[in-house]
Amino acid sequence: MAGIQGFKIKNYRTLKNITLGKLWNTQKVDPLTPMTAVIGKNGVGKSTLFDAFGFLSDCLKSGVEEACDARGRGGFEKIRSQGQEGAIEFEIYYKEDSKARPITYELAIDLDSEKRPYVQRERLRQRRKGQKTGWPFSFLMLNNGEGIAWKGEEEGKQVKEDTGDFDLFNLIEKIKKDEDREESKETEVVELNDKRKLGIATLGALKQHPRISLFRQFVENWYLSYFTPDAARSLPLAGPQKRLNIHGDNLGNVVQFMEREHSKKFKSVLNKISKKIPGIEKISTEKSPDGRLLLKFNERGFQDPFYVQQMSDGTLKIFAYLLLLEDPTPPPFLCIEEPENGLYHKLLETLAQEFREHATGYRGRSQVFVTTHQPYFVDALEPKEVWVLEKGQDGFSQIKRASEDPLIQNLVNQGLPLGSLWYSDYLDRS
Repeated sequence: MAGIQGFKIKNYRTLKNITLGKLWNTQKVDPLTPMTAVIGKNGVGKSTLFDAFGFLSDCLKSGVEEACDARGRGGFEKIRSQGQEGAIEFEIYYKEDSKARPITYELAIDLDSEKRPYVQRERLRQRRKGQKTGWPFSFLMLNNGEGIAWKGEEEGKQVKEDTGDFDLFNLIEKIKKDEDREESKETEVVELNDKRKLGIATLGALKQHPRISLFRQFVENWYLSYFTPDAARSLPLAGPQKRLNIHGDNLGNVVQFMEREHSKKFKSVLNKISKKIPGIEKISTEKSPDGRLLLKFNERGFQDPFYVQQMSDGTLKIFAYLLLLEDPTPPPFLCIEEPENGLYHKLLETLAQEFREHATGYRGRSQVFVTTHQPYFVDALEPKEVWVLEKGQDGFSQIKRASEDPLIQNLVNQGLPLGSLWYSDYLDRS
């Protein structure tokens, strides 16, 4: 299972400079866990952290300028940290599977001379086989839309990198002149037509760049949940669909798909639902005369079904999340903001356990990243899975892992629930 080992964000709203987990140059730090939760008070930046992943996903799909304006972000100047003049920067350290060598992706976005957002720098790098220290090999290097890409599964002849930087202009000229034929066979000079598009979006579509393609697919398949019960109550046109979309307005279509293609998995979801929400016996679909899809809930004791428009927010949310976890081809990364909203408090610990089982069970299916402010949800988690987000004296966000506090770890080892410790202000002692 592909997973993020660590990531770093600079100059994105209140996230002026935060790091979670391990990076290529901090190998002694523990990586992110398959199940990760970020907690904190209102206004500390949890929604911003969630949106940072959405921003990266939007950059890949539609370009950096559109991403800056999408989802009410308000443009580059609104999302760059207040008072800062540098680029917005991201660094992702991830592994394609447990045996793969980690890959680092670096991205910097700034304004051009016309005050338009563009990709200032983009880089993918990976250490060679057997290499445990030193600078990783850069197999994609782009500055202002121009640079070098190495072809194939493995890198060609190493270009000497005595520092973390590189003389891109001289390197391009060298390859153009074909001064080193062995190296030139493995490289190509890249010049993008549009500097507002990510290089991985273009090169990741080409067969000769499989490593770039794998990373593009990884980000492309992230699932960020903007689920709202009102959207789930809409009446979509009939037609089975494989995956729940980010708003959940195709919930009925996914039920239709699961009924037809994965009936056993769907029955498993219904069994879980009936245990967690007493009274529900059956969930099915019905096609209306005008081709719309109706989602029906049969409850114990009632002969006639209730339709999705009549169901509670909590019932729809727990059903949607369990259905998402039963996806036959699950996304590699699930990011969910405040899943507790509208749910009965005794369901929260169960939901947290379902998320963890999905992430850490046999051949873990997806890495799960959650933001929450609900102690009952945190009670089901371990200190290494929980990060505490706070506001610093300068107004920008700071983050720390709960397990880094020896007192917290000792109290949990003695049997005290982590959520209760948070409720009692043990996690907000700074």
